[in-house]
Amino acid sequence: MSKKLSVKKKKTFWKRMRFKYKLAFFNESTLEEVWHFRVSRLSAFITFLFFAFFLITLTSLVIIKTPIRNYLPGYLDVEVRNEIIMNSLRADSLEMLLNSQARYLKNVSAILTGTVSVDSIHRSDSTAFITANYDIPKTKNEEDFSTEFEEAERFNLTTLNPNPNATETVFFYKPVKGVISSAYDLENNHLGVDIVAGERESVLATSDGIVIYTGFDEDYGNVITLQHKNGFVSIYKHNEELLKHIGDQVIAGESIALLGNTGKLSTGPHLHFELWYKGVSVNPKEYIAF
Repeated sequence: MSKKLSVKKKKTFWKRMRFKYKLAFFNESTLEEVWHFRVSRLSAFITFLFFAFFLITLTSLVIIKTPIRNYLPGYLDVEVRNEIIMNSLRADSLEMLLNSQARYLKNVSAILTGTVSVDSIHRSDSTAFITANYDIPKTKNEEDFSTEFEEAERFNLTTLNPNPNATETVFFYKPVKGVISSAYDLENNHLGVDIVAGERESVLATSDGIVIYTGFDEDYGNVITLQHKNGFVSIYKHNEELLKHIGDQVIAGESIALLGNTGKLSTGPHLHFELWYKGVSVNPKEYIAF
């Protein structure tokens, strides 16, 4: 009985959903039927769903494709944050460029007015040789400590070495500001370090010395070699232009060449720097903080 009742209720439900109602419009004066249409509950429900879906889709498109999306909570925050970051990067770049241009104009003005001061480190003029002094003055406490230490070590046999290590008394400058792309590798016959930097960057003498060779090599391009004290020799390869000649005396930090990309073995603007001690190749990184 219950099953028959439930089946009857279902049939009655679908019958009511599909039962069509007539909606008519009459002329108020003549009571003449002007227009009518038939609709069921099911068709009305489907029409309502379709209309709702259409409205939701249309609203979503309007929000996504128009500036109205900026009024949504949280949407504008991400967009504004990205724009702020990009503007900050642009401002930093512009500030660096303005500072660089200001320094350039200041240097040009100093050169034109003749008020430029002599730089004992980054000099390119060897006509007025300046002896660099790297001695740091001692304080009174340091002087007293040194005197007491020397007095206590007077009879220590380990301090009486007549042949101290010559390399300990040599001061080396970094030949160019850049990044090491290839390290010293004795096994693969790479007897120096490759330093990548900007083209025509100043190449500096790593220590006081005399130019003993300048010339062009087919593989290594423009090469300049310096003889330093205590048996050290430094070699600078792949230069764009050489600023010194054989016999010129240079000081540590003085410009001797302009970095370039010359020679068959060069794959880009860089400096191949070698350091030799008494005829033996040594690793430059053991003597210079790159």
